[in-house]
Amino acid sequence: MSNADSLSELSQLVQQFCTERDWDQFHPPKDLAIGMSTEANELLDLFRFKSDAEIQEKLQSAEFKEQVSDELADVFFFVLRFAQMNKIDLSAALAGKLKKNAAKYPVESARGSNKKYNES
Repeated sequence: MSNADSLSELSQLVQQFCTERDWDQFHPPKDLAIGMSTEANELLDLFRFKSDAEIQEKLQSAEFKEQVSDELADVFFFVLRFAQMNKIDLSAALAGKLKKNAAKYPVESARGSNKKYNES
């Protein structure tokens, strides 16, 4: 698989994987949301107590990069599965959210700033 694979194709792969294992029964919204959070925390744990410099150094290691990639893939799996099971078009959702964020964070006031839209 490459980055060029469409979201739809990836979602279909996740669906096929789960269907073959009869996992629909284990994937209500609550459990998929818990799975997203759990996997995101496993990703976060890889960076705990490390400085930015240490992280950059570790990311040069193939082993560490594979660990990060695996955790990202786990998060992505749950995101795709949640959307697939609940009929959410992720492309449309992202486009809509970017539009909302563009209104909250206009370029002229947000450029180079990490402040939340309601902070001055």
